Amino acid sequence: MRETRSMPVPDGLDGMRVDAGLSRLLGLSRTAVAALAEDGSVQLDGIAAGKSDRLNAGSWLEVEFPEPKRELTVEATPVDGMKILYADDDVVAVDKPVGVAAHTGVGWSGPTVVGGLAAMGYRISTSGAHERQGIVHRLDVGTSGVMVVAQSENAYSVLKRAFKARTVDKRYHALVQGHPDPSSGTIDAPIGRARGNDWKFAVTADGRPSVTHYDTVEAFQSASLLDIHLETGRTHQIRVHFSAVRHPCCGDLTYGADPRLAERLGLQRQWLHARQLGFNHPADGRWIEITSEYPADLEHALDVLRST
Repeated sequence: MRETRSMPVPDGLDGMRVDAGLSRLLGLSRTAVAALAEDGSVQLDGIAAGKSDRLNAGSWLEVEFPEPKRELTVEATPVDGMKILYADDDVVAVDKPVGVAAHTGVGWSGPTVVGGLAAMGYRISTSGAHERQGIVHRLDVGTSGVMVVAQSENAYSVLKRAFKARTVDKRYHALVQGHPDPSSGTIDAPIGRARGNDWKFAVTADGRPSVTHYDTVEAFQSASLLDIHLETGRTHQIRVHFSAVRHPCCGDLTYGADPRLAERLGLQRQWLHARQLGFNHPADGRWIEITSEYPADLEHALDVLRST
């Protein structure tokens, strides 16, 4: 229930601006008072007041405060293999294993990053929907690697803006079939939902702009290991783009990978790993880079290729 405070305007605030006067009266910052005024939560004699309006001594003041944030709980469920790569009061970065979702959702009842962090004793930001606490970006269930989660409200807001503004450096490693030509380049092709399939995506004329930059790190007889920098962050972007240029991620049967090569490499999923995240720390702006090592199944696939 929202709290409302009512009182006459004290003589000492006569003639002052609403934001300055109420800041002194209520012990809030001028920015906080301005936000209340913009929401229509400050009234003088029954009329909504703007932040720059003047206070008159004796006028009847009513201020309605927003509901306090509720402490939401998430079911704490340990996640096998999930490790902490970095943590402080604002952010926590995890090494997400394959088979783990960022958060619960329709059709998913398996392990989640949010539940795993709760089991480790981390309190994450309560912003956003209950099941998405602290989630500022996501990795597919079938993709492993580094993922950052907000622990504080400020970190949630700052990191959400950073991902939207594309100031976060997102680097993936992917093992793709064949040898892309050129060996370093950019795929600029819009992505939308595949026709007749709600969970699969494709390059479509009316899709959302999507840009993927890549460099070849190591070339094998039948595949290439790529370092990939995402300029945009569409669902399945890397998988869709490299499938579209006929170099699907090894093991990615959904997007056209060769099942015989996948079997030879021992892959049960696409060879795709969120290798590194770089971002300005939400509290002090310092640049942070967090790296995730390859998990055993991806390392094994490389070992097979290097031995043949």
